[in-house]
Amino acid sequence: MKRNATAVWNGELKTGSGKISTQSTVLDNTQYSFKTRFEDGVGTNPEELIAAAHAGCFTMQLTAYIGEESNEIESIQTKCDVNFEDGAVIGSHLTVEAKIKDISEDKFQELVTKAEKNCPISKLLNTKITSSATLV
Repeated sequence: MKRNATAVWNGELKTGSGKISTQSTVLDNTQYSFKTRFEDGVGTNPEELIAAAHAGCFTMQLTAYIGEESNEIESIQTKCDVNFEDGAVIGSHLTVEAKIKDISEDKFQELVTKAEKNCPISKLLNTKITSSATLV
C-alpha cells in the first residue's frame, strides 16, 4: 500500500504560501504558510499534520492490542503534541484517555507503552516519543 500527498509553494518563505492536498482529498488545497507554522496564521503546518498522523496511528495500534486482550473498548481519545524547536521536531507526546471495560491499570499502561513503541508512525519518527494515559 502506498499513500501520497502533494505540497505546492508559491513565493518567498515569509511572504509566500502553499497548498497541501492528499490522495484521499481529505486535504484539498489546504493552505499553509510561514504564519501557520511560526505565528498564528489560519491553515495547517507540517507539525500539525505529523501530530494528526501520530495520534491516529497510535490510537489504532492501541485499539488492536486491547482487542487482542478481549477487552471491550468504549472509547479511546488521543491528543498528540509535536514539539518543534530550532528548526527540528524534537519530540512527540501522546495524551490518552480511554474507557475500557475490565482492564487493570497495569495492563492498560503496558499496552499503551507497547503501542507507543510499535505503531508505524512511532517507528517512522526519529525523535523522542513519550505518552501519558488515563483510564476514565
